[in-house]
Amino acid sequence: MRTLCASTLIGEFFIIGFAGLVAMKDPDLTMGTVWTVSGIAMLLCVLLCGVITRPGGVQLGWALQIALIASGFVVPTMFFMGAVFAALWWASVHFGRKIDEAKARFAAQAAETA
Repeated sequence: MRTLCASTLIGEFFIIGFAGLVAMKDPDLTMGTVWTVSGIAMLLCVLLCGVITRPGGVQLGWALQIALIASGFVVPTMFFMGAVFAALWWASVHFGRKIDEAKARFAAQAAETA
């Protein structure tokens, strides 16, 4: 699960950076505000890669997905991109757990035959 979720989070890291570039064109936002919010979200993506398997890691990832969708109020394209990454996040968690279960079964079978 860790590899799939981390891959999704790194993709989000770049998408948030690009959304920050687009948000800078909004005359109502200062560059400092845009990059503070974007920087915190990008840092959270990187930090979540390390804690995804710990308690609460997946829930923090879901909170990030909601924030990414909500950023569509500033950069409208993010409604779509946030939904795409929320679907990728779901798939990463869902199929990542299945892969982890299969690895555990194979390891148990290998231990029995050894």
